[in-house]
Amino acid sequence: MSDSKEVIQARLLANVDDTYDKTEGGFFYDAEKPVSIELETAYSKQDEILNKGFADTTTGIYLDRIVGERGMARKQATYATTTVQITGTENAVINIGDKVATDLINFSALETITIGVTGIALVNVQADISGNGANVPVSAIKYFPVTLAGVVSVTNLVAVTNGYNGETDAELRIRYFEFVRTPATSGNVAHYKNWAKEVVGVGDARVNSLWAGNGTVKVIIINSNKRGADATLIADTATHIEDERPIGATVTVVSATEKAINITVTLVIDIDNYTLEDITSAIEANLIEYFKTIAFINTYVSYASVGNIIFNTDGVIDYNNLLVNTDTANITINDDEVAVLGGVVVG
Repeated sequence: MSDSKEVIQARLLANVDDTYDKTEGGFFYDAEKPVSIELETAYSKQDEILNKGFADTTTGIYLDRIVGERGMARKQATYATTTVQITGTENAVINIGDKVATDLINFSALETITIGVTGIALVNVQADISGNGANVPVSAIKYFPVTLAGVVSVTNLVAVTNGYNGETDAELRIRYFEFVRTPATSGNVAHYKNWAKEVVGVGDARVNSLWAGNGTVKVIIINSNKRGADATLIADTATHIEDERPIGATVTVVSATEKAINITVTLVIDIDNYTLEDITSAIEANLIEYFKTIAFINTYVSYASVGNIIFNTDGVIDYNNLLVNTDTANITINDDEVAVLGGVVVG
């Protein structure tokens, strides 16, 4: 850390003979004060320049440039896609670019489809915004922002889960240090993990070598939202590894199994400022974030941590009768599992 302007000022004044007036308001004090301010700014910028040269302190485009020297690139946000079911009259047309929507998010048709005699058409759509904000539950897509002739209703029959945020500085930095500090050579375990994590949408990976005999490798992945991977992400990962792996290896890519964590708890709440519904939603959001932080890192869900998260949620005064998957103990998470929130029941 560079010196402050006060320290610099004192150092400058120390070089002036004591026979002169060096107090505030005097000539030497006032003459050197602007110099100390400018030097503080210059020293600070020097620190910034130095920090931009190291992966553990740099950010943004400067981090991109450092990782780029090792052939790495920041993973960009993706646009969620899904198939919606549209009902309407026979021969009604849904054109490329036509919109369907949730309460907040528009999706655009990726193809032109004519509704047939059944009155039902399946149409591939893509979110208009990138990132995981476009991931929505079943039946969330139910509107037409602009009326389409002959079209009656729309819905998504499956949850939308394949919208991924771009890689943050922290995430890219972790992946970079894994790459440079772990000896990835000749198709070893570290190599397969690096290859898997290069794929956009992969949040983490575990590798089981020789899992089914000599020459076999199993790669277990979760997505960037720290949930189980869908079929498309599994296929993309398998294809990428296939392009990189040594000749002779037989590679299997699978998703981690989602292990639902169900919470039951009795709450004492601040009823003057919060509703039970708002507190429940906040607890759910906080638990989801906790499960993300431990995914593929911890081997258990901590009963104590769950309790601490609930207690520290705004509006909660106290709690009791906490059960995690009907128990009052830590919940084991196997190597091929990822913890996800099942449900929260409060009383």
